[in-house]
Amino acid sequence: MASTLTSENVHDAWSALAEEVRTAVLLTMRAGRPFGSHVPYVFGSDWTRAYLHLSRLALHTQHLLADPQVSLFIAEPDGPEKNPLALRRINLQGEATILSPDTPLYNGIKARYLERFPQAEMIFGFGDFALWELRLDDAHFVLGFGQAFISNAATHLRWVHQKVDRLSPQKS
Repeated sequence: MASTLTSENVHDAWSALAEEVRTAVLLTMRAGRPFGSHVPYVFGSDWTRAYLHLSRLALHTQHLLADPQVSLFIAEPDGPEKNPLALRRINLQGEATILSPDTPLYNGIKARYLERFPQAEMIFGFGDFALWELRLDDAHFVLGFGQAFISNAATHLRWVHQKVDRLSPQKS
């Protein structure tokens, strides 16, 4: 099934999902296996940068310090009236790094984070918390059945409809 959606339509759809859903599943590596945590987030100007405010005491932070590989998964909430297989969802992959308070964009990111999560203001004063920047390289966005799109950081404004190749029988 070919998609009639433009890259702009897909951009608007992932932006709407990211605005509606305030928490994501952060997947880190724990002894070579994926480990999921529920985290609040804000995005930069596009999907290639996301920001998390994490405690050094949390397991996911310990994992990031050992291995910066990360995936961030955001999904539309399920409900009895919805088909769970058709929920909007985006899976992003990349690497995480601590955002230094000396970085010029730190104060702007902090302000955006606090605008979205005002209850977090107090914990910005805690010494074990830091802002982390997720530098995301690849995206897989599903809008519903037959509406899956991929993008990468090099061409982040371009969303390509995912084509599923039919597996053909292998000849011996």
